[in-house]
Amino acid sequence: MSFDEEWAELRATAAQRNATRLNGVPAQGGEGGDLVVRRDDLGRIGGDAYGLRTRLAKDGDHARPATFEAANALVNGDFTCGSALLKVHDRWNTHLRTLLDACGQISDHLDYTKALHSKDDAKIEGNLASISRLTEYME
Repeated sequence: MSFDEEWAELRATAAQRNATRLNGVPAQGGEGGDLVVRRDDLGRIGGDAYGLRTRLAKDGDHARPATFEAANALVNGDFTCGSALLKVHDRWNTHLRTLLDACGQISDHLDYTKALHSKDDAKIEGNLASISRLTEYME
């Protein structure tokens, strides 16, 4: 079997396994197919992302000053590896900032989602309360 044939077979198998079902979800282990989101879970995950960002900001920057100084010393000493070390320093800073931004976005998004769910719950509760009063009047 050629690579293309094997790849096509694997893609077809994955597509069958992960096919979208619009009219229902099979029960797995007695669980329903509803998505359940709990504000406590969102808050905990958002807190973890914030904690990771805080630790990464501190711990990810330990070697930066020494690396920069070493790179400058090597460049000033006419060593060719100095510019390579400076490039490593710059790349590390770029990737560190990218990770910090991603952790911050995850934390912010989960905080936003948590707040949005709270507003939705309050709105639904308010709507149901008015329906409940109508039911009382009809009795």
